[in-house]
Amino acid sequence: MNFQIHMIDVKNQLQNYIWLLEHIPTKEVVAIDPTEADLVETFCTEKGLKLSQIWLTHWHKDHTGGVPELLQNRHIPVYGPREELSKVPFISHPLQHDAQISFHGLNIEIIAVPGHTLGHIVYFIDALDVLFCGDTLFAMGCGRVFEGTYEQMYHSLNRLAALPARTKVYCTHEYTLANAKFALHVEPDNLAIQQRFEQVEAQRMLGQCTLPSSIELELETNPFLRADSVEEFQRLRQLKDQF
Repeated sequence: MNFQIHMIDVKNQLQNYIWLLEHIPTKEVVAIDPTEADLVETFCTEKGLKLSQIWLTHWHKDHTGGVPELLQNRHIPVYGPREELSKVPFISHPLQHDAQISFHGLNIEIIAVPGHTLGHIVYFIDALDVLFCGDTLFAMGCGRVFEGTYEQMYHSLNRLAALPARTKVYCTHEYTLANAKFALHVEPDNLAIQQRFEQVEAQRMLGQCTLPSSIELELETNPFLRADSVEEFQRLRQLKDQF
């Protein structure tokens, strides 16, 4: 396998992760949603990696904050949602639904998933069974509906749920334990949720990362993917907002 994924734990209040996709033969990397520039620079220096692309899922500051500084001494493409160009002016390659980009021969498919923000996009790499999904789909949860409608978010999640079951889900926050508590609250008799809750609790007690998840696991244990109507999704999301 010519590619490897690295995780940088930002250790901030929002529990962000920055994901790096490395092309092993060239040691070139993509930074996905780089919260803080210095963390990316330090990681790359220590591992002898060269930053060659930046991918953004949406405009929120905890996903784009490090970009201006990372661009100060290098000319590299910044991919991101066309719909959010006014909020993220340093996007050099604006992307829309069904766009394709590449990284060392790897084909990456862009999927629009409005809801959390109006222009939110995700990056799906079929060849690696990998999804970088920002704040739309979380392990056992989903992002808050800030800019879009509940209907948009419901359809966006369904779009991701339809990806191959083996797809590994790389979201951008360590919210799994909080999400697991809510999932258990709304589906107390779901054995898969009970088991996953125990596993996640044990991982977090050891300070371990609970990601990536998978589409298959999310279909079994994520109440938001299990909602069978917009109304049911809205009820769950509003319940979670107050949980």
